[in-house]
Amino acid sequence: MPKNDFSSRITRLALAGLLLAGAGAQAHHSFAMFDHDHQIKITGTVSKVEWMNPHARFYVDVKEANGSVTNWNFELGAIPVLLKQGWTKNALKAGDTVTVEGSLAKDGSKTASATAVVLADGRRVFGGSSNPKAPGAAVDQ
Repeated sequence: MPKNDFSSRITRLALAGLLLAGAGAQAHHSFAMFDHDHQIKITGTVSKVEWMNPHARFYVDVKEANGSVTNWNFELGAIPVLLKQGWTKNALKAGDTVTVEGSLAKDGSKTASATAVVLADGRRVFGGSSNPKAPGAAVDQ
């Protein structure tokens, strides 16, 4: 194979790889899995917090009327966005009672994008949502 042909092939493969990597990163920032027309507001006890990239998450146990407990999974925005909005790594702790407002997942699971959270100390902070209609929304996370 001529050297020129080999270089051209490598260049095309490298460009294709960059395009695919960029498409994956862009897709992850989408609000597409959540439905901003279907909001939820719940109060419960934080069971777990995951303060990590690309998005922080926390889980809330909600006691139902029949006595059962439902665990909700809430996605927050990117860490830098949360820090700008008043969050700290220790703002949520297991055992805290919180009230969460958010947009439900389209798949019907007990998952939502948190748009606002009333923390245990009474402060209301925004969730850094990628939903452009959410209060305190981050346009690009």
